[in-house]
Amino acid sequence: MFNTVYDVIVVGGGHAGSEAAAAAANMGSKTLLITMNLQNIAQMSCNPAMGGIAKGQIVREIDALGGYSGIVSDTSAIQFKMLNKSKGPAMWSPRVQSDRMRFAEDWRLMLENTANLDFYQEMVSGLVVENHKVTGVKTSLGLVIKTKSVVLTNGTFLNGLIHIGDKNFGGGRAGEKSAIGITEQLVSLGFESGRMKTGTPPRVDGRSLDFSKMIEQPGDENPEKFSYLDVTKSLSKQRSCFMSYTSPEVHDLLREGFDRSPMFNGRIKSLGPRYCPSIEDKINRFADKDRHQLFIEPEGWNTVEMYINGFSTSLPEDVQFKALSSVAGFKNVKFFRPGYAIEYDYFPPTQLQHTLETKLVEGLYFAGQINGTTGYEEAASQGLMAGINASLKVQEREPFTLGRSEAYIGVLIDDLITKGTEEPYRMFTSRAEYRTLLRQDNADFRLTPKSFEIGLASNKRMKRMEEKQNKAEAFVQFFAETSVKHEEINPILENKDSALMKQSDKMFKIFSRPNITIEDMKQVEVVEAYIQEHDLDNEIIEQAEIQIKYSGYIEKEKNNADKLSRLENIKIPKNFDYSKLKSMSMEAREKLNKIQPVTISQASRISGVSPSDVSVLLVYMGR
Repeated sequence: MFNTVYDVIVVGGGHAGSEAAAAAANMGSKTLLITMNLQNIAQMSCNPAMGGIAKGQIVREIDALGGYSGIVSDTSAIQFKMLNKSKGPAMWSPRVQSDRMRFAEDWRLMLENTANLDFYQEMVSGLVVENHKVTGVKTSLGLVIKTKSVVLTNGTFLNGLIHIGDKNFGGGRAGEKSAIGITEQLVSLGFESGRMKTGTPPRVDGRSLDFSKMIEQPGDENPEKFSYLDVTKSLSKQRSCFMSYTSPEVHDLLREGFDRSPMFNGRIKSLGPRYCPSIEDKINRFADKDRHQLFIEPEGWNTVEMYINGFSTSLPEDVQFKALSSVAGFKNVKFFRPGYAIEYDYFPPTQLQHTLETKLVEGLYFAGQINGTTGYEEAASQGLMAGINASLKVQEREPFTLGRSEAYIGVLIDDLITKGTEEPYRMFTSRAEYRTLLRQDNADFRLTPKSFEIGLASNKRMKRMEEKQNKAEAFVQFFAETSVKHEEINPILENKDSALMKQSDKMFKIFSRPNITIEDMKQVEVVEAYIQEHDLDNEIIEQAEIQIKYSGYIEKEKNNADKLSRLENIKIPKNFDYSKLKSMSMEAREKLNKIQPVTISQASRISGVSPSDVSVLLVYMGR
């Protein structure tokens, strides 16, 4: 049936698998995507949204590299918000509310229109491994499909177990069976595995809710979009979300079911996501709080189904219903389905290289929740990087990795393989040392040239990035070189309670003031004339404003990143034996031997490795 020897086989069609398959195929590799249900490609298993704090930056980075998540987020968006706009631009994070059905459909159609990509619907039950190298996959029907590399993106399906109150049953997602066989084989090959937990809230009928008792949450007045390409447009209309709150009464009703909760009676032993806890976990951990926010999010343009963000739970369905009915606006609520928790297998990511290739089996890559992460965006970015590197390896080309000062994706992967994780890992801006450099607005400047060089980003994408960059730099230069007379600028400054000018000065200096915006500067005749003459769009204008206002911070952070990159350039020999460095602490030797860092910089970030241990290593390396 399958006579082709594939370059790359991707197992699993979620967010990681979809990006992996697209990347490998677009780089010219003959690729096969195998998934248990082709109708559920890129399914939004949990909330119908993409982006958010730090996650929005990741989607922009995926787009800048030539991935599909940003484009699909735009084509299926029903609301756009730029979060943290009251803070500095390093914290601005785009987020879209998505039409769940359209999101999956658009992903499916984009993949079907991707050259070099084949599809097959079946469960992969194992791998074919010869001499520590993957050579194929086995399916539940007994087929063996040959390949040069495999990307495993199994999500929550590996031995998945769903919990609702005192009931539990096998499943990788509601209504879908779990995948068996892969974990057991990988453990027999020497891999270490563990269990994690995540959960999801009830879905309810919007027709049964009273939105007049909730707070409306509309989208931005002037919505933007995710993709840097002009293949999508900003939203002309949007759907609102709504906000309500739990109450002491709701909490009491939930507590009544704690003795039947798998979280509290010991049936769930694995750890759930710290920053997205279940409602029962919230009222247990934060007993001093008498209410918690709930966000009521529409699942699409036309559907009445609503997602209750903030009410993730594994309590019995009768307890869920009783408690939710006591929330303002939910008196007559009708359930589409109850919330549930799911336990699944993962593999501690310290068993991976920076390329996401496993250390034990050559040509085998892990991406997504199999590595202990949570979130569509984290999964998609790993899938993209795994797909790129699987393709590069087959083509016998240099691997592609990103440093911590180059991308949030670089921070994510480095955190995983250097520090590991014992609970579902979620990206935050606070995890990145260089937030001012890793903004959502400049991901194309940072990453599109790198992706173009390896053959993933298109000519069109590269040309658009260069045009934007040139226009933004020229606009900054215009402010640096052009003076404004004090009599022209002072009325504007006076209106903003800003110190008046006594003589003419460069506009760059005036624009650098914290309280002076581009709208103020547009009142200067020559500025508005420049914008019109050069046809500058909002993206370019915003880029120039950020570069002018934050030039000092950006320069300082670049210098710090350059200092760190010196340690990144000091390579450690492969399979180096740290046991012989007796002046190093025992813990450091154990951790270093286990993780086998590639550079001194990576070694310094491993938990348990002290600055003095790094000094010993530097001395040994002749530094």
